[in-house]
Amino acid sequence: MSRCLLLALAAVWATAADPSSSGTRAMTPASATSAHAFTLTANDGTPAPLAAWSGKVVLLVNTASRCGLTPQYAALQALHESRAAKGLVVVAVPANDFGAQEPGTDAQIREFCQTRFQVSFPLMRKITVKGAGIDPLYEFLTVRSPVPGPIAWNFTKFLVGPDGRVLGRFEPKTTPDDPALTAAVDAALAALPGR
Repeated sequence: MSRCLLLALAAVWATAADPSSSGTRAMTPASATSAHAFTLTANDGTPAPLAAWSGKVVLLVNTASRCGLTPQYAALQALHESRAAKGLVVVAVPANDFGAQEPGTDAQIREFCQTRFQVSFPLMRKITVKGAGIDPLYEFLTVRSPVPGPIAWNFTKFLVGPDGRVLGRFEPKTTPDDPALTAAVDAALAALPGR
C-alpha cells in the first residue's frame, strides 16, 4: 500500500476511534435501521447510547435557548413529568443550526435549562442537525428513517419506539402538549410490554 493511503486510513481510524470527535459515536453503520445504533454525548460529557433506553419510548428534540419556540421546554418538562414513570424519555439535543439561536457552551445551556425551565430530562451536548458536519444520528433520522426530510427549525421532534424504530416526526410548531403528539406518545407507551 502506498504511504498516502496508509496515512489516510490511519486518519479515518483515529477519527472513528475518538468518541469526542462529535456528539454521536463516529463509526455508525451506514445501514442502521434503528436509532439504538447511535450514541450521543450527554451534556456532562458521558456517553449516552440510545440503546440504553431500549424498552422505553424516546422523544428526541433538537432544542435552542434563544428561539421563539424555546418556551416549549416547559411543555417538554411537563410531558416528561407526566409520562416518565410510564416509560417515556424526553431527550433535548441542542443545536445552533438555525439563526445561531443556541450560541452558548454546554455548561451555559445546562444552566439555562435548569434555572429557567427546571429541566430534569436528559440533556445532550450541542451537535449539528443539518448540513455539513451533520451528526450521524440526525443523518439517520433525516435521510434513512421512515420520516425523512431536513430539519426545518429548532424543536423538531422524533418519536422512537422501544426497539429503536422511528415511529413519528413532529415539526417545530407542534408543541409537546399538542393532542396529536401526546396521542402518539400514549399509543407507543400503551404498546410497551407489560402494559
